[in-house]
Amino acid sequence: MSTQPLATVLVVEDEAFLLFAIADELREAGYNVLEASNADQAIALLEARQDISLLFTDIDMPGSMDGLRLSAAVRDRWPPVKIIITSGKRQPAQEAMPSGGVFLPKPYAPAAVAATIQGLLG
Repeated sequence: MSTQPLATVLVVEDEAFLLFAIADELREAGYNVLEASNADQAIALLEARQDISLLFTDIDMPGSMDGLRLSAAVRDRWPPVKIIITSGKRQPAQEAMPSGGVFLPKPYAPAAVAATIQGLLG
């Protein structure tokens, strides 16, 4: 069995418990996980790293932009990055979603997140 991580996933979630829980699950599934608690931290990581394959972001976050604006910025500046958006409060309209983006409602099962990531990254 290879010890090479599957891919690098950037998880953006302002609720610390949820951030740690999903980051932990994804690490156990073999992914290299970066964590950010808001869009500004996420953008800084994306600017600093070339290895991020997927963004997993909550919609509702404090800071300069929410998860939908963050995903639009990522789609614009880092087109190869795959995007999964999650929210327990609202389902975004299809036109608000970035092209190729996937929506997962909260509460999500960590296995469903890992399966969705695997599906997007092939």
